[in-house]
Amino acid sequence: MSKQAAKTIMMMRPKRFGYDPVSAETNAFQKMEGADNQDFIRNQAVAEFDNAVNLLREAGVSVIVIEDTEEPAKPNAVFPNNWVSFHRDTKVVLYPMMAVNRRQERRPEVFDQLNAQGLAFDEFIDISHYEDQGQFLESTGSIIFDYPREIAYACSSERTDPDVMQKLSDILGFEPIIFNAVDRDGLPIYHTNVMMCLADQYAVICAESIPEEQRATVLGALEHTNHEIVPITYDQMYSFAGNMLEVQNASGQSLLIMSEAAMHSLNLDQKQKLSEYSRLLSIPIPTIEKYGGGSIRCMMCRVN
Repeated sequence: MSKQAAKTIMMMRPKRFGYDPVSAETNAFQKMEGADNQDFIRNQAVAEFDNAVNLLREAGVSVIVIEDTEEPAKPNAVFPNNWVSFHRDTKVVLYPMMAVNRRQERRPEVFDQLNAQGLAFDEFIDISHYEDQGQFLESTGSIIFDYPREIAYACSSERTDPDVMQKLSDILGFEPIIFNAVDRDGLPIYHTNVMMCLADQYAVICAESIPEEQRATVLGALEHTNHEIVPITYDQMYSFAGNMLEVQNASGQSLLIMSEAAMHSLNLDQKQKLSEYSRLLSIPIPTIEKYGGGSIRCMMCRVN
């Protein structure tokens, strides 16, 4: 049984998905081409979402679906892992988000719906007030938690403030490992979960995005915790090969969830190595990836 893999995930069924120029300012993965065909994009995104939920449930994954609200329009609501994180001691953390229009995604009624599913939370840690100071930390987009070892990885960016990361780590009792990671243009990678996936026994990471003077520290920390490192290239990162999540299904089997684009980008050796630990499950979400700039991991918010 994996102590790192998610057992239950929450997903947000979108109502008003679309290209968001506000978030695109700091997300180089979003594409604008064809974005004016809003109704088509919205319908495609809902179809991709529903198919993703069906594929996950068919694989034995416990999925709780929450419906987005029609108003106010929240084009990024399909990515709930940016505003909340859940912790096994029934703590919930609410996070400061950079895009003003994304702050509307924090909806208290979501917790009422989770309570109705038999999930109880006894402590809410709200650090969203850092938004007022222009400091941001976008949950498990910004932070890769190693839950059993109480280590938290984060690459600094406009959306991932090192000071807030340090303060949250102190609150949760995690050791923070904060580093830089840049894209091919030398710009900070907006979210850590774009370039790194941490499973129970392995880590998928675009190591070449980390400056050489910091790379050994990050890789050394992963090796020290007995993670086998599976490196990916920049090209694979741009195909969302870093945006994966290990989950455990009802039979106790480890699954590595990735998008179809990510799966196609992996070479045979990488697939074989990952398959030694997890069953690989790929899900087609081309519309969500193109216009949202995030992939399947961003759509899955681990509840426990």
